[in-house]
Amino acid sequence: MDEIVLDEGPGPGRNAPEMTVSELAGAVRRVIESGFGRVRVRGEVGRVSAPRSGHLYLDLKDATAVLAAVIWKGTAARLATRPEEGMEVIASGRLTTFPGQSKYQLVIEAVEPAGLGALLARLERRKAALAAEGLFDPARKRALPFLPAVIGVVTSPTGAVIRDILHRLRARFPCRVLVWPVAVQGAGAAAEVAAAIGGFNALDPGGPLPRPDVLIVARGGGSVEDLWAFSEEIVVRAAAASAIPLIAAVGHETDTTLIDLAADRRAPTPTAAAEMAVPVRLDLARHLDGLAGRLAHAAAGGVARRRQRLSDRARALPRAETLVAPAAQRLDAAAERLAAGLRAATAAGRLRLARAAAALRPRLLAEGLEGHRRALAELARRAGRGGEGQLRAAALRLAGAAAGLRPLPLSRRIAAARRALAGFAQRAGRAGEERRRALAEALAALDRLRLGLGYQATLGRGYAVVRGDGAVVTTAAAAARAQTLEIEFRDGRLAAPGRARRRRGTGGRGGGEEGADDGQGRLL
Repeated sequence: MDEIVLDEGPGPGRNAPEMTVSELAGAVRRVIESGFGRVRVRGEVGRVSAPRSGHLYLDLKDATAVLAAVIWKGTAARLATRPEEGMEVIASGRLTTFPGQSKYQLVIEAVEPAGLGALLARLERRKAALAAEGLFDPARKRALPFLPAVIGVVTSPTGAVIRDILHRLRARFPCRVLVWPVAVQGAGAAAEVAAAIGGFNALDPGGPLPRPDVLIVARGGGSVEDLWAFSEEIVVRAAAASAIPLIAAVGHETDTTLIDLAADRRAPTPTAAAEMAVPVRLDLARHLDGLAGRLAHAAAGGVARRRQRLSDRARALPRAETLVAPAAQRLDAAAERLAAGLRAATAAGRLRLARAAAALRPRLLAEGLEGHRRALAELARRAGRGGEGQLRAAALRLAGAAAGLRPLPLSRRIAAARRALAGFAQRAGRAGEERRRALAEALAALDRLRLGLGYQATLGRGYAVVRGDGAVVTTAAAAARAQTLEIEFRDGRLAAPGRARRRRGTGGRGGGEEGADDGQGRLL
């Protein structure tokens, strides 16, 4: 059996007005925003979320509570200190609600470290992380160039730092300085400093803007918050990655930033950085003068010592006369023996010649010749008896050969010579006729060329040659000065009145015109 409940009317509180969820969330938001307004909250940063929208979502917490917070994109870009997990900060903003999740949150408008201890702790944590990567390893540091031609300076263009650096460079060793202006404090300063270091390294060594030989990153003194941009990770990594030797001159001697550990050299002040970058020119000049003096003194001393050693060794050597004297003596003895030897050789040769001449006397030669003749006659007598037949046969053969070589009759020889002479005369006549004909043709060609190049051929085309006083004239002025004129045409020459006759024929203006018509005008 079902139970039936009857409505007995409104109970306690049933007369309260009804509200929608949005109305209730709005009422709560108004209460919270009007009750608190702008607040400053101190706490530790917990979870930090950075979506692609650019907003930052984080938690502020202490030992017992957690407060959700949000930093809008525009505010996050202007923050000098970006919140990180574990930081103790003081956040300023307004308290509001987020109806979508039924929670209240803090809209942060400014963030600052809770104290120096927090900043230093954060600095130590970053220092330990970067040191673990080896960015501060002393083995990575490079030596500075001795005489840099170009120095790049990364600093503010309006501060006293750049003036101190330029003044010190000008006093020590003037060189070319390139200044990359950056902000050295506040939001965006770290990004500008890192971009300047990378920009100097990107310059082409042979380009229109030369690449610096050394870099100086400089800033004046200040608090830890003021120098915080030079401890940002982006600046430290840019300094460690620089291919150009880098000098860090941030703050004063007691100020320490992370770029000081990553740079190749750390300078206590910007002025000291300029002194590290270049030597003193006057000191170099004095040093060079000293080296030149030492070099000259050493050269002179070396020459003197070698001269002394040469003199000492020369004294130990024998004199030239002593070395030559034995050879000279041997030469004199040989010269004396030479005369006697020549006389002895001449006498021996004369004796041999006399002995050879004795064998060549006429009587001895005649006797030898007579002996040879008798021997030959005896041989001929013995050979005659045995070879008379051979001699007769040889005589017959010789007679036959002589008969074959008998000369022709004189008449036949004369006839043959005449025939040869006639043939030669005939050939010579033909050759002479051909030579004469060739020369005649060449002469005719030259004559035709002469006539073609001569002025007589030109006269046939209507031209004339004018001669004044026997010489050819080519200008009107020369013709006017001539006493007599002669004009040569193709078929002959014609005399024309000259200057004297023209003067006799002039009698005023009218007379001059009539004289101009008297023969000469008609000819020309």
